[in-house]
Amino acid sequence: MSDKYLITLTLISAIGSGMAAGVFFGFSSFIMKALAQLPPAQGIAAMQSINAAAPSPLFMMALFGTALACAALAVSSLMTWNEPGTVLRLVGCALYLVGPILLTIAYHVPRNDALASVEPTDPGAEGHWNAYLSGWTAWNRVRTATGLAAAVTFTLALRL
Repeated sequence: MSDKYLITLTLISAIGSGMAAGVFFGFSSFIMKALAQLPPAQGIAAMQSINAAAPSPLFMMALFGTALACAALAVSSLMTWNEPGTVLRLVGCALYLVGPILLTIAYHVPRNDALASVEPTDPGAEGHWNAYLSGWTAWNRVRTATGLAAAVTFTLALRL
């Protein structure tokens, strides 16, 4: 396997992981806080709008294209076990695929889908919104940390 191929996949994975971590960081550090300060009906409506716009082709390409690059990198790394940085590349792939990808699919999307069915002005909407805010944001911090850790790990692998 060519060194250029491994370097290219590692670089793509590093950049994509960093981009994902940056998006998630924005949500954890100020977007969700701003939405929580709105009256619940407005916060719910705003998050519903964000969730409807989020699966844009460009964002999906960045998020899941990075996952594809990580999958290819993991397979390539297993085939070139003796190459420098192999363990770091595999750790980075695991961090990204378990954090940003698995948490998005298994935790965040189902909660976003459930929020989509909430009528912002219904009497029970505020309770649903408060539970959504705390759980969604807590697990989003995990996506942020694992995405950032993956970017750092890939970057360290590139130095080898």
